[in-house]
Amino acid sequence: MIDTDEPTVVDEEMLQQAVEEQGPQGQAGIIAKQEGIEMKDVLDLRLDYRHILKIDHLWQFTALTKLQLDNNIIEKITGLEFLTNLVWLDLSFNHIEEIEGLDALVKLEDLSLSNNTISTIENMDTLVNLHVLSICNNKLSQLDNVIYLRKFKNLRALNLVGNSLSTEECYKEFIAAYLPDLAYLDFRLLNEETREKALAKYQYALEELIHNETQEAKAIEAEKKKEEEIERHREAFVEFLNGSELFDCMYADDTEAEKLAYLPGVPMLVDTYPFLMVVLCAQLFEMGMAQKLARDDEVKCFFDCFHEAVEDNQKVASEMIVGFEKGRRAVLLEMQRMTDQQQLMSQIEQGGKETRNLHDTLMTLELQLADQLEDVVKDFERSISDMVASFIEAAQGIYPFILIHRPGVYRAPAGNELEGAPESRTACLAQDPALTQPQPNTFLNLPTFSQCRDLENIHNEKLQEISMTTLEKVAKNELEEESLDELRALLVDKDTVMSAIGASHDTHLLKIDNREDSLVTRMNSWVAALMKSIHHDEVARNRKRIAEIHNYIDYVKDQLDDMSPS
Repeated sequence: MIDTDEPTVVDEEMLQQAVEEQGPQGQAGIIAKQEGIEMKDVLDLRLDYRHILKIDHLWQFTALTKLQLDNNIIEKITGLEFLTNLVWLDLSFNHIEEIEGLDALVKLEDLSLSNNTISTIENMDTLVNLHVLSICNNKLSQLDNVIYLRKFKNLRALNLVGNSLSTEECYKEFIAAYLPDLAYLDFRLLNEETREKALAKYQYALEELIHNETQEAKAIEAEKKKEEEIERHREAFVEFLNGSELFDCMYADDTEAEKLAYLPGVPMLVDTYPFLMVVLCAQLFEMGMAQKLARDDEVKCFFDCFHEAVEDNQKVASEMIVGFEKGRRAVLLEMQRMTDQQQLMSQIEQGGKETRNLHDTLMTLELQLADQLEDVVKDFERSISDMVASFIEAAQGIYPFILIHRPGVYRAPAGNELEGAPESRTACLAQDPALTQPQPNTFLNLPTFSQCRDLENIHNEKLQEISMTTLEKVAKNELEEESLDELRALLVDKDTVMSAIGASHDTHLLKIDNREDSLVTRMNSWVAALMKSIHHDEVARNRKRIAEIHNYIDYVKDQLDDMSPS
């Protein structure tokens, strides 16, 4: 305990002193003090009665399971984010006004916040393992606030005595009804009679609450599944390509699109465009997901082969060591009974020779394994890099898609020209309204970002045609007055219209380019990170194995040296 009335902050000196005081005592304590106690190994820590104002410098105590900070002057819960193994926390008898800063304590089971100035039970959502909560003698006044604790399914003991809410007439029945899994309230067992009476009293309110909780749980589960699905798509680098997100993104920052929409014929064109883009993106998405499965299989196959090679090598080495140990121990026993020094020295020399031979054999085995694994890693790196490069090239594309055979069907032409291609799908809609409905197998070749750009280019060309036609009608006074009012600001001259169309076109292409760049960059980064991890782990494995061999050989040599005559 610190003899001072001055506020203190947790610092290195205080922590070191506390660790030494609370560590091993007697001879064990002397040894521990000499060798030094690692803070990362400390499990229990008491920092009570120290006039602490601020919690700090606890980041080294990563293994800590029990922490006492009671009877201080702490005003704010901070500095606990690294104590992820904490199970028991006492913050009672402080000046805390708000529950906060506990998000990282996911293993916490026992929490004491008694004798503070807390007015609301909140900010504890991550404490899913909480068993005991003591928050006596605070400023809790709203009994409804206790409903917040229903989310803690493991909560068995709750202590609220000393708060104004505990004086309400229905206090015990309310808590028994709304916290059905609770066993103890204010240090006393909740009996069945109280529970039955509480359930009868709050039956209808509980039914509505349970219904709402069920709906909320379903919504949360649905959102969780959605996030998991998006994460799987993100791992395939094609997230949000299975819908209209790319198209929506293209128009979200397009300030000219709304103006251009008033041009005659543009609404039909805009209605058709998203359908084509969504179909193309969906096919790109499916290709990406299929490639993800192929990469996963390749990675799994590699690691299976890698681990099998290591295990086989270790098995051979272990069998050699077991056989060597069996013979060595028998020889050691024999050497202990020898009285002839010359014979003993000869046996020690022979043992040293066998030990060196074992060392050489084990090192040869490890060298062979390292060479084998190096070849396996090189083959895998070449294979996975080829897979990634192939997908990137397929996604980028080198041939544009055009409309052939029938309106709405795209494929790559034999050459780079677009001869004979319809100007757009829109021109055929009037002849076949069924084309506004999605058609299966619409695209006949692999989808690419290049084709997305081609689709945008076709759309842009059609916009230019429509705008030129409209300008001609304006010049001839053939445009309806109602339409002219909406287009007056746009149809000043040809340059104004072309500038608006060009700005819109550039915005759309930029979004497509950015999405393509994102896929390429992230895929290349994934391969680089994967191979870096594999190389790092193999180097670490090799060094560890060599160290194990040397340590074992040194151990054997030391035993032989101990047998030498003094």
